[in-house]
Amino acid sequence: MAYLNHSDFRFPWREGNQFRLLLDGDQFFPVMLKAINEADRYIALNMYLMSSGSVADRFIEALLEAAQRGITVHIILDGFGASNLIKKDRQRLNHDNIHLAFYNPIRYGRWFNNLFRDHRKLLLIDGKLAYVGGMGITDDFDPDDNQILRWRETVIEIKGPCVDDWRSLFVESWPIEGMTPILPSNPALYLNNQADDDLSSQQIGRVTRSQATSRQEIRRSVNRHLHGAEHRIWIATAYFVPSWRMQRALRKAAQRGVDVRLMLPGEHTDHPAIRHAGRRFYFKLLLSGVRIFEYQPRFSHSKIMLCDQWCTIGSSNFDRWNLVWNLEANQEIDAPDFARSVKQVFNDDFKQCTEIELKAWCERPWHRRCLEWYWGWIDALLYRFSMHWRRRNRARLQAEKRNKRP
Repeated sequence: MAYLNHSDFRFPWREGNQFRLLLDGDQFFPVMLKAINEADRYIALNMYLMSSGSVADRFIEALLEAAQRGITVHIILDGFGASNLIKKDRQRLNHDNIHLAFYNPIRYGRWFNNLFRDHRKLLLIDGKLAYVGGMGITDDFDPDDNQILRWRETVIEIKGPCVDDWRSLFVESWPIEGMTPILPSNPALYLNNQADDDLSSQQIGRVTRSQATSRQEIRRSVNRHLHGAEHRIWIATAYFVPSWRMQRALRKAAQRGVDVRLMLPGEHTDHPAIRHAGRRFYFKLLLSGVRIFEYQPRFSHSKIMLCDQWCTIGSSNFDRWNLVWNLEANQEIDAPDFARSVKQVFNDDFKQCTEIELKAWCERPWHRRCLEWYWGWIDALLYRFSMHWRRRNRARLQAEKRNKRP
């Protein structure tokens, strides 16, 4: 099959990859820690959420042991997302072989500039292995005291040419000027041809990114696949406040007979206000034939979209706020065998959901409608105000740039 590499994407489609799904922290954390312990060249870690606790202790110890045996470690943490990483733990990462950088630390007086966040999640080992998804290094994903409350999450293990694109993206994202990490690529393409029951060879993938004010690759790719889907659009996202364009694409897809399903958080969520704001879109979607499922056992933090045999998994929630303010990155995969694996994950999770029916939704209590109206109004107000600020700020920067020209 021929794949069109559009010029407006930083990285092309690449063949010869191997992708493996890892579900929940009790599965992906041990695999990631094992990879850190087996690293022999370098480790690159990019995380939005990192909070002191049992999981952070395990990672800090593993990274320190790697540094002590001579492995170079580069870490990018978000200035807001890592605010719960205590000073003692930050000091533990003080080692000659560990280079720690914080993206956009919160500062008073910077107003909306503080909203720009690095939301990417990546663990890169030796340029030959990558782990990408929606995970964070926090006890929420693998708590010691109450495993029932573990956040539902999906991570991909990546081998093959796409790993080098993740390496390039990490180097480009390094937030400290004049200290660009030197992370050698691995020209061997990292594949052994031995049979592996858990991995399928020759899978096609592409790395896509969003960089806040520019390079909205994820949004472009998602919109193209929403409009082009023929059989299935299944979406799992932790926060659902879709753009008008995405709402329309979902409704039109359902109206032309595509099986459109949304799997969203139920009562278990870390941001109830966002859930209420997003529920105001349910009526029109249900009326158009979109099926909506709310995950019941625990907080569903996964970020997956499956359109026919194409899917995207990574850091990006499918909401307008994420794609406007954050640095995001996803792994796209176009492979029938991998799509079947993702479909099975969805089907298993749908069994643990409550489906929202149109008739029942129209009969919901008045106080729930008030919550939707109130938080929807707050969301719309903040979004309009922030977008107005962004347009003014962009115009100011462009004017300053023009004035500096000779």
